[in-house]
Amino acid sequence: MLGPVEARGPLGTVALIGARQRAVLGVLALHAGSVLPFTRLVDALWGDDPPRTAIKTLHSHVARIRRALADSGLHDVLLTREPGYLLVDGDVDVRRFEALIRTGRGERSPVRAAELFRAGTALWRGDAFADVALTGWALREVDRLHELRLSAWEDLWDAELRASGHDEAVAELPALLAAHPTSERLTRLYMLALYRSGRHTDALDAFQRLRRQLAEEFGVDPGPNVVELHTAILRRDPALDPPAGRAPAELPARVGHFAGRVEELARLDQLLAEGGDLPVAVISGPAGMGKTSLAVEWGHRVAHRFPGGRLFLDLRGHDPEHALSGAQALAHVLRVLDVPEDRIPADGGERAALYRTLVHDRRCVIVLDNAGAVQDVLPLVPGSGATLLVVTTRRSAAALAAWHAVHAVPLDALSHEESVTLLRAVLGGRRVEAEPEAIAALAEQCGGMPLALRIAAARLLGSPRRTVESFVSELAGARLDGLAVEGDSRTVRTVIASAYHPLDEEPARVFRLAGVVPGATFSSWLAAALSGVGSARESLASLGAAHLVTEVEPDRFRFHDLVREYARSKLTGDDEAQATARLLDWYTQAAYEVNQLANPARDLVRPVIRHPWREPPFQPDRHAAVTFLEGERENLLPVVQLARDRGELTVAWQLTYLLTGFYEVTGHWHERVELCRVATDAAGRLGDQAAEAEMLRAWGVALFMTRRLAEAIDVNHKALAIVRRIGDLAGEGHVHNNIANALAELRRFDQAVRSHLRAVDCCTRAGNRLGLALSQRNLGHTYIRMGDAETSLAPLHGALEVFRELGNIRLEAGTLDTLGEAHLLRGEPDVALRDLEQALDLSRKSGDRWLEWEVLADIGVAHLDRAGHGVEHLEQALAISREVDDRHGVATVLDLLGRAHLRAGDLDAATGALTAALAERSRVPDPFEEAHVHRDLGDLAIRRGDQAVARGHWDRAIRLYRQVGATAEAAATGRT
Repeated sequence: MLGPVEARGPLGTVALIGARQRAVLGVLALHAGSVLPFTRLVDALWGDDPPRTAIKTLHSHVARIRRALADSGLHDVLLTREPGYLLVDGDVDVRRFEALIRTGRGERSPVRAAELFRAGTALWRGDAFADVALTGWALREVDRLHELRLSAWEDLWDAELRASGHDEAVAELPALLAAHPTSERLTRLYMLALYRSGRHTDALDAFQRLRRQLAEEFGVDPGPNVVELHTAILRRDPALDPPAGRAPAELPARVGHFAGRVEELARLDQLLAEGGDLPVAVISGPAGMGKTSLAVEWGHRVAHRFPGGRLFLDLRGHDPEHALSGAQALAHVLRVLDVPEDRIPADGGERAALYRTLVHDRRCVIVLDNAGAVQDVLPLVPGSGATLLVVTTRRSAAALAAWHAVHAVPLDALSHEESVTLLRAVLGGRRVEAEPEAIAALAEQCGGMPLALRIAAARLLGSPRRTVESFVSELAGARLDGLAVEGDSRTVRTVIASAYHPLDEEPARVFRLAGVVPGATFSSWLAAALSGVGSARESLASLGAAHLVTEVEPDRFRFHDLVREYARSKLTGDDEAQATARLLDWYTQAAYEVNQLANPARDLVRPVIRHPWREPPFQPDRHAAVTFLEGERENLLPVVQLARDRGELTVAWQLTYLLTGFYEVTGHWHERVELCRVATDAAGRLGDQAAEAEMLRAWGVALFMTRRLAEAIDVNHKALAIVRRIGDLAGEGHVHNNIANALAELRRFDQAVRSHLRAVDCCTRAGNRLGLALSQRNLGHTYIRMGDAETSLAPLHGALEVFRELGNIRLEAGTLDTLGEAHLLRGEPDVALRDLEQALDLSRKSGDRWLEWEVLADIGVAHLDRAGHGVEHLEQALAISREVDDRHGVATVLDLLGRAHLRAGDLDAATGALTAALAERSRVPDPFEEAHVHRDLGDLAIRRGDQAVARGHWDRAIRLYRQVGATAEAAATGRT
């Protein structure tokens, strides 16, 4: 209630509608745990003149509040207990505020007291009950809270001045005095702070302002305490002076043009806002990420909060030969704290004890930069919460967290926007705006590493006539050499080297070999394979502790781009060649093993593995295998590109072929397009016509699945020319089938049927039962698209029989789905649902997510005439189509979902779905499907009573239907 009234539960903020609901809940919260009578609540809301229906209105408000509480996860917390209501005791800011102030007033240490008062006043978000109007006793309660807030502020600044915080008081007290100009205690504290800051005259002026204000408003003079202080200031009484001694101020200068790190600075600020004993702040991250810059920047920002001093010490922990021990660091800190050399104990334990004594009630911040071993930091952890210890390290905060409370602030690369902001700050807006694309490329080359960005900007500043584009071109060939400034030893290469050189032999070897991985991340299984060892987990743990790799998810690691480049630079030619061979074998075997579980019928390739696995990285289970390869998905294209570029042309196309089953199950066909293009190039270079035809055919399928239909036809015609030249009749049948599918999607149905029949003929003559069944299934689907359900049944049943005999449950499921569509078109929804439910069960057993969403969508369509029944299936279909990145599917399902909501009468939900469908359709154009969306938006507009808007959508739908030659019947059904 310390501001606008607000409540939160496990599921989010409670939706309180109107000032009365907020007032009721807020007043109940003031008495949480106690019954508040109805009469007291009425008095708080309406005062002495309540309406006749006050009690009834109160009950209505409480009923709505209960529903809102339950919606946010707060069930059974507002109870009816005669003679009123009871709000179950919970976390109430008023109670926390009062408890903190009460504890602060009982605290003997001024530093600790100030922390408590600050934590209490920080709970206020404005005036209490700011957005409600209360009367009677409740209004008096609000006045009491405001008085307590004022006295808390006064207590805070009294404690701060007792802890030598006069600089901070001078900065912050004027704002309080502007709001409370007649507060004698605040004025007295401000006068003392000004005097201690050397502003003798300003302190006297503050007294005169108070005297005039009191005389004008109340006709009285200041009280004896203020007058006494005024007299002491006139006499320059030594008793008013701050404690003797000058606080150390060792923080280095801020780094020039600090940029970004907004979230990290906020996390550090939160550390001071929480109250209580201060934990150790640990800023960790890889070399070059700006840990020191962040610590120094924040230290300067909060320096006024630590009047006892700001100490800074470089522990040089990244250099084992020159690192400071804990005892040496303690000796330095004690000297800074004015301990004479001859009084610094020789024993490390005694030094630590003396250090803790000196900083016990001294509010200071100590920055330990470049910390290494945890035992060198432990002696400097303060014994109380007055002193804040900030540690920067390339190592994990976990070791220190085992001993003390730690506030971890991990640092990673800057975002692209933050990188450009930093370059702009250093180079100036004019140079950045002159070459925006080159600046973006430079930010990309630096990988968000602040050190790299600063070095790059410094080099450009040193060559004002040089274009950014030319510098980027230079970096493209040798980034590590280019990111260096003459005369400055701190280069990107040297800072990474300082983390690499202390490594033990085996982690260093794993680090170098992992540099050959072309993808963004790698697993411990792959690292072990590259090293030829059973396990690389311990080595990776060492690399993670040194922040040379980052564990992005369990057992999966990532290099920063520049760190990967450094790792590659440390490889010999022989080591690189051997590691690359192991990497390609590892991925080829993974693809082969997954293919054997996902689609063993795809048996054109049986690869030769030179370096077989020592231990399989997944169980011999279809789901486990596909899940494993899903984790490697982002690396698949880079690995195939690596194989082609290194001349491993057979590996490139065979690996792509073996991945077909994986993509059939999981989707992500947009990735498959480029994968097949690279593999086709590799097969062409190899001169293997059969392999080239196979890759062209696979490429055509990927283009078809991503709705690039004209391209799919072109690529398949290239495949057709090759298979005819080499006499591959079965292959010719497959290619005709693929061409027919694309023609059908383009609604060129007559051509599609002719191509399907050619496919049937080729597969029959070749004795290819699987190809024949595929052609029959797709022929049946084309007949359905044409609106001829009767003709579709014979080829579909023929295909279903063959797929069942072959034991191919994935294609069986697809055929059942198509049969379901046929029965829907025949007006047999119950028969259709029988087939569709079987298809759904089989698609889930096969793990084919792409097919699963299609079946769910068809089940949703089958339920469209049963109000409310289709939405659940369509929402599941939408989630899966997004998961497999099928943009055409997303647009299609959104339209169906909008139609389902429209039929159920939920116009708002229909609007959201159909608007989203139209936006998605712009990404994957399809005039026929877009026409459906406009037709449905027209229906929606009619339901909303807007005939003009409806006519606009319907006119657009008619033009699109005519564009693709759709029949009136097809346009009306929106399905065929």
